[in-house]
Amino acid sequence: MNTFGTVIPDMPRTKQFNEAEVLHKAMELFWEKGFHATSMQDLVNHLGINRASIYDTYGGKNELFDKAFQNYRTISLASLKSIFDSESDVKKGFRKLFQMVIDDVKTQGCQKGCFVVNTITELVPGDTVLLEKLKQNAANTEGLFEQYIQRGIDDGHIDASKNPKAIAFTLFTLFSGLRVTSKVEQNSKKLNEMVEVGLSILD
Repeated sequence: MNTFGTVIPDMPRTKQFNEAEVLHKAMELFWEKGFHATSMQDLVNHLGINRASIYDTYGGKNELFDKAFQNYRTISLASLKSIFDSESDVKKGFRKLFQMVIDDVKTQGCQKGCFVVNTITELVPGDTVLLEKLKQNAANTEGLFEQYIQRGIDDGHIDASKNPKAIAFTLFTLFSGLRVTSKVEQNSKKLNEMVEVGLSILD
């Protein structure tokens, strides 16, 4: 209220941080440590904002994890689309995708694996809501694989007798398995050999 008796509404406080950047930091922390091993104090320390700001902007730990996990899935699908759009040769495109996973082993310093796969092994089957999201994520990824393979068939790069749906599931399984294996196996030669065996399904 001012000196004339008029009630002045509270002005919204301007956030002193970038919400998208903080969400990305949360994603990286959950990805590295897992849901249960990440405490609220870990989040405060890593994100550089206080608990009140976390609750006010993202909700509690569960809600923040859900948003971070969705952010990861969005980024992953966009990366897949970018690779497939940039390479007309389907086999080369998948090789580029798998090579990206192998290269991460060398560059990330620790074997974090895949956030999705890590989450499956940690939280499923206990969380039925999350399980449905993971199923949808798998369906979306397999769908992109299938569309890409079908494009190769239409372009004549892949034999028309091939079953794009079955191949998409097979390569998605290889993709997921490679991310798990790369957490413990750092021999790039062995990983590349596994990839080549898997990609022979396109021949």
